[in-house]
Amino acid sequence: MIRSDLFPRNVPFKPSTAFIPWFIIDFLLLVVLIAACTVVPLLLSDAPDLYTMMAVLGGLVIITILFAIWTRLYYATMTYELHDDELRWRRGVWFRTTGIVPYNRITNLDLRQGPVMRWLGISAIAIQTAGYSGQARPEIRIEAIEHAEELRELLRNAVRTCSAGGDGTGTGGQVRAAEEPVASTGTSMLILNELKKIRILLEEQQKK
Repeated sequence: MIRSDLFPRNVPFKPSTAFIPWFIIDFLLLVVLIAACTVVPLLLSDAPDLYTMMAVLGGLVIITILFAIWTRLYYATMTYELHDDELRWRRGVWFRTTGIVPYNRITNLDLRQGPVMRWLGISAIAIQTAGYSGQARPEIRIEAIEHAEELRELLRNAVRTCSAGGDGTGTGGQVRAAEEPVASTGTSMLILNELKKIRILLEEQQKK
């Protein structure tokens, strides 16, 4: 596995702090869309209900403030950790979630970057595994990474290394499975030779 000062092994690392404005900006865009769909029709009506409009706008403001607080708390819980044979991650405010993704299960590493992410200079790496290959969503996303290309190359190299080395990747099991018929064939040959010797001895005794 290639070493990197930005993503050292066995040391937890966090996403970029740009994760917080990214999440908040995306949420604000959604709030603006909701406000446009609810408040604008009220304004265009013959008798606009100001109380209803104020209630809707006030509710959206409160939800936005709560979401901003939650985003900061959520960011504080996010960690990723690279090991020799697996990726570990942890996150969650109310319900903590931890996971381990062995490199030998990784099938795809997709780099994703939306308009807001591009503006903030961050990307996300979507990791697809063998168990999730039939599903639309990835098993895990490494969010808001500033040096995503380097991290993806580290992961890609780790996948290659594990696949070639057979250390917990399943390759070692395939090698052993390939060797077992050879051992079995050798044992069969020994038994066959012994049987031939026994047959020769019996034939000699019969001649006597």
